[in-house]
Amino acid sequence: MRALTIQRQGSPVLPNVELVMDFADPVAQAGEVVVRTEAAALNHLDLWVGKGMLGIDTKFPTISGSDGAGIVESVGAAVDPAWIGKRVLLNAAVPKPDRILPGVHPAPCDISMIGEHTQGCLAERFVAPIANVLDIGDADPVAATAFGLTHLTAWRMMVTQSQLRAGMIVLITGIGGGVALAALNLARHFGCEIIVTSRHQWKLDRARALGAHHVVLDAGNDWSREVRGLTARRGVDLCIDSVGKSIHGACIKSLARGGTFATCGATTGADATTDLTRIFWNQLRIVGSTMGDMREFREVVALFRSGALTPTIDQVFAPSNGRDAFARLEAGEQFGKLVIDWRQH
Repeated sequence: MRALTIQRQGSPVLPNVELVMDFADPVAQAGEVVVRTEAAALNHLDLWVGKGMLGIDTKFPTISGSDGAGIVESVGAAVDPAWIGKRVLLNAAVPKPDRILPGVHPAPCDISMIGEHTQGCLAERFVAPIANVLDIGDADPVAATAFGLTHLTAWRMMVTQSQLRAGMIVLITGIGGGVALAALNLARHFGCEIIVTSRHQWKLDRARALGAHHVVLDAGNDWSREVRGLTARRGVDLCIDSVGKSIHGACIKSLARGGTFATCGATTGADATTDLTRIFWNQLRIVGSTMGDMREFREVVALFRSGALTPTIDQVFAPSNGRDAFARLEAGEQFGKLVIDWRQH
């Protein structure tokens, strides 16, 4: 099968990305399905896979990709053959059975990721546990795969972990990335007042068109005073961040008393310096979040299926132009999701 592979570990990742025509087809084991990929989307995780993940012994060449939608082509033992022919959407976060105790809800971090720990979706076929796919009927597979992982991540981060409520003031940093735009989508759906930041004015302009109420240009300085000025010095109730070290201080100083800082990533580094006095004096909450379980996936995908939420798509590529998608992701030029349409050649 055709597969968009990462041939070897290295940074930058792009020189190691190659479309191969004869990668071995996956085979469904018990409890699994093989999906003929219609669309697969890129995430920043694909770059981390290519650079090498600490503690993960990735065997190269590898297929990354943790967002995928397509048609079930075959099933393994103990899977109802009625699944064959159905269009499904993947939740790539697979619970680790050896970490689950009887009668105990699995911890959120006890997962392995399709596309990180195992072969992913950036190929003509991928394999997944039947428990990790949803039947999405006649939904557009390009839109569905652009929606999946980022909106699941944002849902857990905002709704499950941070108790998002209507009327909150929400700050979203680094607008333009998939999770940030999914957070904008959810904040707008909940009727929140939304402030976004970016290093690029054109991304701020696009975000305003999508419903952001206020925009802050990140020129490399501490923009927290500007954020507080937009809130009559009150601060924000919730800060959604995946940028990390470079702006952590500004995020903490932007929070109102009792506010929450929620992080799902650290693209500029994880070793941030924080302000413990401000945290305890203002009774702030810091929450970490990653991916989400199938209950959360069903909740947020239901909003997609109803038309209440739609993803922002930057560009759709044919597999033959897949390296261009990686180049755009690695350069940070995208506004929205980068999708590979595997129905194209």
